Amino acid sequence: MKIRKLLIFSALLLVIASCKKDNTPQQPIDPIVIPPAPKPYTIVEGFETGSKGGYAILDVQLNTGIWSFNDALIGNLAADVKADTKAVRLRTGDITMKFDIKGVEQISIKHAKYGNDAASTWQLMMSVDSGKTFTQLGADIAENNTTLVTDSFKVVTTKPVRFRIQKTGTTRINLDDITFKGTGDAGIIVGLPDTTDPDTTTNTGTPAADRGVTVGPDAPPATGDNSNLLFGNPSNAQPAVVMADNYLIDQSYYTESYSSTRGTPNWVSWHLDATNITNAAPRVDNFAGFIGLPNTFYQVESNSFSGSGFDRGHNCPSADRTSSANANAATFLMTNMIPQAPQNNQQTWANMENYLREQVVAGNEVYIVMGNYGMGGTGSKGAANKINNDHIIVPSNVWKVAVIVPKGDGDISRITTSTRVIAVNTPNINTTNSDWRQYRVTVRDIETATGYNLLSNLPQNIQDAVETKKDNL
Repeated sequence: MKIRKLLIFSALLLVIASCKKDNTPQQPIDPIVIPPAPKPYTIVEGFETGSKGGYAILDVQLNTGIWSFNDALIGNLAADVKADTKAVRLRTGDITMKFDIKGVEQISIKHAKYGNDAASTWQLMMSVDSGKTFTQLGADIAENNTTLVTDSFKVVTTKPVRFRIQKTGTTRINLDDITFKGTGDAGIIVGLPDTTDPDTTTNTGTPAADRGVTVGPDAPPATGDNSNLLFGNPSNAQPAVVMADNYLIDQSYYTESYSSTRGTPNWVSWHLDATNITNAAPRVDNFAGFIGLPNTFYQVESNSFSGSGFDRGHNCPSADRTSSANANAATFLMTNMIPQAPQNNQQTWANMENYLREQVVAGNEVYIVMGNYGMGGTGSKGAANKINNDHIIVPSNVWKVAVIVPKGDGDISRITTSTRVIAVNTPNINTTNSDWRQYRVTVRDIETATGYNLLSNLPQNIQDAVETKKDNL
């Protein structure tokens, strides 16, 4: 009994002690942040950006990445059954992805017989070990269709995968519009890549001849939907010589404000949709000075960045303009370039550019403005304020604003307070993180830094909503 009373007394003491006020300062509790749910994606490989005319085995750069073509080509003959202008023509070999894709839940393939060839069969193979081994997914597909039909295959794995389509028999088939559906980050770069600037540090020879832009029917309209300045002229630039540091240049495939004092654009504005990236024009790499500048402006040439340690950084990317050789060549004018730290250009900005093209492939269109400000960056050879005998200013910051809307018409009227607007501002240094998301800001932050009025053609209440909200998707 004494032991029981002692235990009860001890328990009471513990209860009393626990009820006493604790005056020890409490550490603040961090709020629980619930990450956004992974979003579904749809990525289509339509074989429109590639070119391969023979059956010999060859790796081909396509919109989704590099594919190996073994006894296969990309055909565009009348006998090729295709969704658009091109399709794979597969004989006895295979086509194989040389890259992995994550989060895939379904793959769909359009297919048909080629011309008057006899019926045959083919198989879909999948690898979960980066192409070391492949196993068949689903059953053999009997090919006796004279028009494109679609077969879909369910994918059940959490691992990154790659696919191979292999033929059985000697007759030919067509394949087109391979569609990947999944959830989360697919982990692939959609769109033809902007390769590294090949000669910024070595080419000190004669500059390329100055040239202008050859405008084709693929150029965006001058006004209205899909025009480059639909959302406004951020600095009220004008095509007047007296506006030497805010000089408006309409290059048809993009529009810009150019600064003669800086030797760079202040900003470049363009529209991006599927028509801009689905054709097969290669990257032309024909850097050149722009012949259309007033005589009083300093002329930046193709080799003006040489030896500086800075890339010729595109504003409007080469890979955003592959609808024709003329469109691609327009992006290689030096009036579209800034001295950009190589890692900042080739990683951080390249990743964002690829992400925006992914949004287009997924069924959206994007209005983009990219610019820079300040003085002083750090390239591969260290810090610099100016290059090219002080004729070109190295910016301290590089920024971009992108308005993403589903493909459609009446674009201004379709922008609402919930429209997704991405604003990014990075330092122009060679140690930026490759993840552009880490540099997201608000549009108003960029307006404060530059003095520009971005998205000025939107109603003020819409501007107030989308310009003060930082993207977090």
